[in-house]
Amino acid sequence: MAFNSAKALIVILVTTFFAVIQARTVVVGGSENWRFGYNYTDWALKQGRFYINDTLVFNYDSSHDVYLLPDLWSYMKCDFRRGKLLANDAQGVGDGFKYVLNQFRPLYFACSKGVNASHCNSGMMKFFVMPLYKWRY
Repeated sequence: MAFNSAKALIVILVTTFFAVIQARTVVVGGSENWRFGYNYTDWALKQGRFYINDTLVFNYDSSHDVYLLPDLWSYMKCDFRRGKLLANDAQGVGDGFKYVLNQFRPLYFACSKGVNASHCNSGMMKFFVMPLYKWRY
């Protein structure tokens, strides 16, 4: 019995190790970075799959921020009342703000800036991802 538990633990550790090695870093928007007027929903769809332990990098100037919205309703309505500020307007300069996808659930990102959150409401400065587990055999 103890031998089976030890083997299971080793398999879990090795699998976790290789999953971390395979993680990728993705610059949000690619060469466009995080800016007003670019369609990030379309960008996210074109990126293909996102996986647990991938890192998103938000590069932007001081006129933007990054929020994590709690649910689809908040995302669709650009309602930031229950959102969590991940990065303020100063954190996107230089190397940018990095966010590791470490949860198996939809993650809704948006910018709250502009009159009445127009950066989000324009339908452009928001996107969501559903990080998946990488299964290795």
